[in-house]
Amino acid sequence: MSPPETAPLYSVHYRTVSYVSGPLLFVEKVRNVGYGEMVEVHTADGRRLEGQVLEVDAERAVVQVFAGTRGLDLETTRIRFAGDVVRLGVSLDMLGRMFNGSGVPIDGGPPVIADLHLDIHGKPMNPSARWHPSDFIQTGISSIDGLNTLVRGQKLSIFSSYGLPASELAAQIAAQAEVPSSEEPFSVVFAAIGIPPHEANIFRESFEATGNMERNVLFLNLADDPTIERLIAPRVALTTGEYLAFHHHRHVLVILTDMTNYTEALREVSTARGEMLGRRGYPSYLYTDLASIYERAGRIKGGNGSLTQLIILTMPDDDITHPVPDLTGYITEGQIVLSRDLHRKSIYPPVDILPSLSRLMNSGIGEKKTRGDHRQVADQLYALYARGCDLRRLAAIVGDAALSGRDRVCLSFAARLERSFINQSGKRTIEQTLDEAWKLLSLFSASELKRIHSKFLEQYHNYGGKADAEP
Repeated sequence: MSPPETAPLYSVHYRTVSYVSGPLLFVEKVRNVGYGEMVEVHTADGRRLEGQVLEVDAERAVVQVFAGTRGLDLETTRIRFAGDVVRLGVSLDMLGRMFNGSGVPIDGGPPVIADLHLDIHGKPMNPSARWHPSDFIQTGISSIDGLNTLVRGQKLSIFSSYGLPASELAAQIAAQAEVPSSEEPFSVVFAAIGIPPHEANIFRESFEATGNMERNVLFLNLADDPTIERLIAPRVALTTGEYLAFHHHRHVLVILTDMTNYTEALREVSTARGEMLGRRGYPSYLYTDLASIYERAGRIKGGNGSLTQLIILTMPDDDITHPVPDLTGYITEGQIVLSRDLHRKSIYPPVDILPSLSRLMNSGIGEKKTRGDHRQVADQLYALYARGCDLRRLAAIVGDAALSGRDRVCLSFAARLERSFINQSGKRTIEQTLDEAWKLLSLFSASELKRIHSKFLEQYHNYGGKADAEP
């Protein structure tokens, strides 16, 4: 975390810490202190900790200490208010580097020589200055590119459950993502929030193995790092992404995982402050707080850069109506849902395509973006897979023998779509994804594919070859 650009002409040190609650200090008899102001906490043993003002009234300030308050002595602790908000020093030298959740290098390299010091809370993007997202981002994942397309400037969430490979999927997308239609530079800013060390190793190894590390920036906040740092990590990542996108005209994909850990930290701080709580003990302003993060995505008219968000969160108890996924779904422009049933079948990535949705998909696909048949192929896959899933439930009750021949073909189609389209080991281009879809559709005659225009049937039906025989 960078110091303020300008320091006050004189410094006042307060020794009026009244009490400590969790990561919070309560400082009495303060003067001229502002919300969000940076704070220095000087301990009796010579340590200098950083914090931020969370709340201030006539004579008292509530300060969150980034490194936690363990070991602080009320009598000897000194507080200095820095007169400025939390800022991050940014420059192009951050590319290819790894930092902790506060923006401090942890890769053994030198400190970043800052080009600018930016407020980590960002600046609101004028709605009238926004461009509608319209360019396809290729993740290399067929279930996303083909059926739930990510578009440049979009904010798209991935809803996972405990034990599902969301971390592996996030690392794979970070390594593979690109904008095929653009020659402008592309960067990934990856923020891992509250993750265990073994997941951090997955991200490190994945980034280093791809050979694309020089285009990426990695922020790691581990589970044993201070709780308060989790509240900073996504904002630090987004500040870096905004700098690369809007100061250097790059296409930037910011991946945030796991936002459930962020909301748990927010709940802990809210409880320590004694605030009125809402659903499931989360603060009543949870929606507003999440929106202040998610809405930092988009494109600006007249500019070449863009910032796209991919938000990964874990649904407690696999409950999609839990406040965190529920509110995230309202704010973001779609969601990818991971399935425990598909994971049990050893299908990777276990994307459940039926409840998944990308609301901006139509803006990013079609002729000159992906391919002219993309929308209709996706609609046909959805329709046939939904029918196959219904027949699967029916067959569990009445048995396969009670199904008609065409019903059994549709049942087979659903299994093959999971096994050969959703399931994949490496990267696929959008052309390979659509060809794989046509290969599956070859199970049906052209007259049965009622959602696809005849010109595309003439051009592509059996173009990708016949579907593999049932093993």
